[in-house]
Amino acid sequence: MAVGAALAIAVNYGLESTLLAPEEVATSPARLPPEFDRLAEAWELLEQDHIDRRTLDATALSNGAMRGMLDALDDPYASFLDRERFEEEESKIQGVFEGIGAQVGIRDNLLTVIAPLPDTPAEKAGILPGDVILAVDGESIEDLSLQEAVSRIRGERGTTVQLLVRHADETEPVLIPITRGVIPLETVRFRMLADGVGHLQITSFASNTNDGVGEALRQFRSSGGRGLVVDLRYNPGGLLGEVVDVTSQFLEDGLVTYELDGQGNRREWEVTSGGGGQDIPMVVLVNQYSASASEVFAGAILDHQRAPVIGETTFGKGSVNTRHRLSDGSGIFYTIARWYTPNGTLIEGSGVAPLVQIDQLPESETDQQLEKAIELLNQQTQGSGGQQY
Repeated sequence: MAVGAALAIAVNYGLESTLLAPEEVATSPARLPPEFDRLAEAWELLEQDHIDRRTLDATALSNGAMRGMLDALDDPYASFLDRERFEEEESKIQGVFEGIGAQVGIRDNLLTVIAPLPDTPAEKAGILPGDVILAVDGESIEDLSLQEAVSRIRGERGTTVQLLVRHADETEPVLIPITRGVIPLETVRFRMLADGVGHLQITSFASNTNDGVGEALRQFRSSGGRGLVVDLRYNPGGLLGEVVDVTSQFLEDGLVTYELDGQGNRREWEVTSGGGGQDIPMVVLVNQYSASASEVFAGAILDHQRAPVIGETTFGKGSVNTRHRLSDGSGIFYTIARWYTPNGTLIEGSGVAPLVQIDQLPESETDQQLEKAIELLNQQTQGSGGQQY
């Protein structure tokens, strides 16, 4: 199961925005609302009178109707994929780790890069957080759903895709060719800074992230660390189970997150016991490209008053999405629930506001946000014996 995060272009589906429901084939309903009768009427008229009626493509027209219906939902994650593209999604779920290595989402109705994954073709080609993707291989993606746009960008290693990209704060787009490759799945990076400060960077929440965090905490203690900066900047999200486990490394008990579905049903995820970092003084770093599972983590840490969260208001991706295969092999994606922080803050559309707001100035040669995090960490630990925030 995956937290609603932005779509991972060519990474395992567990790292992307869709909550993967058990594979099901949707069955035809016993009846449709009467408002759908006009679809059959329109088909009969076209078949009778259209100038090209002998060559009408029923499948193409049906696909168009499906796309229009989902588009009318005003759900940015709702989309229809034909049989071929849905099968491509299935192969991705089954563990094909090839593509450009970027995570994207919808912001202001535009396909926006949340972050390129480290050491991937996207990063090496110059794709940046905040980039807006306008066209793929010369074709506009303006009218495509999120899923359809991603399926065009993803592809086999060694092949090239041309992206028309508008960088943040620039007006003219640039054409960026990217040769697709195998995407590395390292999600945890740890280093010791000066004066016993550990810097734990989590780039996404994959199936091995909690193990990586556990190992980092062991390194932190063996190095005599006194405080930890947990850096979730540019982290686009990932697996729900992993973010619950990672959050539980730093909390003793209580709620990590909950979801509400369209019927108002509530489902909760509690802290699991035995976390290895519950007594470590810490500060959490986020920015506007911290999304989904990152926001779940930051919201839980804030609501439990475990540590200060500093940086920028996060991306605001807190929807739970599902997929269903239809009887002809095509499929639909749509939102079924939304995530909330333990105290009831809706993540979707709003994000998580940090306790301390500090923007990273683009012209600065230093990491101002990290410096501020270390400053707050020092305030916690100096003369305090390592008490919690």
